[in-house]
Amino acid sequence: MAARFRTVGLSLLLGLGAVLLLSPLIVVVCTSGWPAGALPSQLLPPQGWTWQSYQSAWEQGHFIRAFANSTLVALAVTACQLFTSALAGYALARLQFRGQQLILVLMLATLVIPFQLLVIPIFLILKAGHLINTYGALILPTAANGFGVFLMRQFFLTLPVALEEAAFLDGASRWQVLWYILLPLSRPALVTLFIFTFIGEWNDLFKPLVFTTKPELVTVQLALANFQEQFTNDWPLMMAAAVIATVPVIVLFALGQRQLIRGIATTGLKS
Repeated sequence: MAARFRTVGLSLLLGLGAVLLLSPLIVVVCTSGWPAGALPSQLLPPQGWTWQSYQSAWEQGHFIRAFANSTLVALAVTACQLFTSALAGYALARLQFRGQQLILVLMLATLVIPFQLLVIPIFLILKAGHLINTYGALILPTAANGFGVFLMRQFFLTLPVALEEAAFLDGASRWQVLWYILLPLSRPALVTLFIFTFIGEWNDLFKPLVFTTKPELVTVQLALANFQEQFTNDWPLMMAAAVIATVPVIVLFALGQRQLIRGIATTGLKS
């Protein structure tokens, strides 16, 4: 009986926490259901839900190009981080070389340095390379990340070394071991890194704001910021635009949540 009461109490507590966390999103979605230009006086519109605000926000915000740019940049940065993190993580987890621990410590130290502190030297480097106002300015500054390297290193440490030793005895090279054995087993960590990186790049406003000025390079977050400046007092229109910009990352998280939970749960456990 006591265990049952604890289960019910825990369920109620988790349900209350979920309601508190989701309440801002519920307000945003309900407000977006009002007609464009309306002044919401309650949570739900009295005449019923309408998609007028979504249609107006999509047309007036010019989100088609912004979605294409954000998708291109997010996928490119994510691919680069998966590649560099897998290679560096494997080297730090399996290879023995002088200065290995120092490199790991320096890499972890980069995680505490805000990107905003590095913006001036990065801007000068991009300017010297004639990359300002190009896709390269949005991709290269975050093509490698210390968090991804650490995540992959920790996951590789959980995989048995016997698998690699058996492959080496069969004549496999290190690249073959990494590509055909370790990476397929590291799918939870790779999916976790993919989701974190993609969402981070999709929600990034700082890089497009600093490194680009061309309208054809506008990303979703920059388009959303510009949209909010134009329609400051039109709450249904702004909330609809916010929902439009949020839907892709919600869908991505829903598709990869199982692998994400598994990747977070297993990373850091050394066999």
